[in-house]
Amino acid sequence: MGILSRASYVIRSKLNAVLNRAEDPTETLDYSYEQLRDELQDVKQGIADLTTQKKRLEIQKRRLEENVEKHNEQARQAVEQDREDLARQALEKKKQKMSQIEELEGQIQDLQSQQDQLVEQKDELQKQIEQFRTKKETMKARHEAAKASARVNEAMTGAGDEMQDINQAIERAEERTEDMEARSQAMDELREDGVLENQLSDKSSLEQELEEVQQKGSVDAELDTLKAEMGKAEDGDSGSSDADVSEAELEQELADESTQVDVDESEVESELDELKEDEQ
Repeated sequence: MGILSRASYVIRSKLNAVLNRAEDPTETLDYSYEQLRDELQDVKQGIADLTTQKKRLEIQKRRLEENVEKHNEQARQAVEQDREDLARQALEKKKQKMSQIEELEGQIQDLQSQQDQLVEQKDELQKQIEQFRTKKETMKARHEAAKASARVNEAMTGAGDEMQDINQAIERAEERTEDMEARSQAMDELREDGVLENQLSDKSSLEQELEEVQQKGSVDAELDTLKAEMGKAEDGDSGSSDADVSEAELEQELADESTQVDVDESEVESELDELKEDEQ
């Protein structure tokens, strides 16, 4: 095989592969069915043409047969009038017409044979077309069912192009969500560690930390003072039972003081309302 032959073979094989991928079986079946119907229509048209031609020949034959009868009558009349010459002419014309009739009969018979053959071919072709139509519809249904099944399987397995795009979109969304979650956690840790300043406060983290230390130191100093005072009181009044206050009594006193504060606040509000009414 020469270089050109090999190149031509490769090109044809490539084109054939491309056409096979682009070919839609349902469209191919429909096209083949339409081609067969066109052929059937051509056969029917041929039968119609033959029938028309045969009818014309049959009309010609019938007219010639009428002329034969006419020449016979002419020949008898000529014999009755003792005109043998005229009778001979009429019989000669009759003979010519009969020869033409024989030729027409042969042509008509040939056309009839062709017509019968075309009718048989038409019937056979029509039967094949009906069989092909049934097979075509069956193949189309199977093809559509196979396509649907393939789409379902691709959707379930994620093998299809659309499902691959969807899976990729989901993966990108998951990556972005994980990045945002990690960023949020990092910000929380930095804020808890005091690395980031509280944007709602005018004080820096250092100032806030110093303030907390000062408050803690003040509370500790006050607690030490309170302990010292209570220690002195215990040393001076150790024999007095009135100074001993239980924890339950202390909590009750604190609760009573809280209730008293609430009552006082309500009285203050009541007095303010009365002053407003007097001013009006």
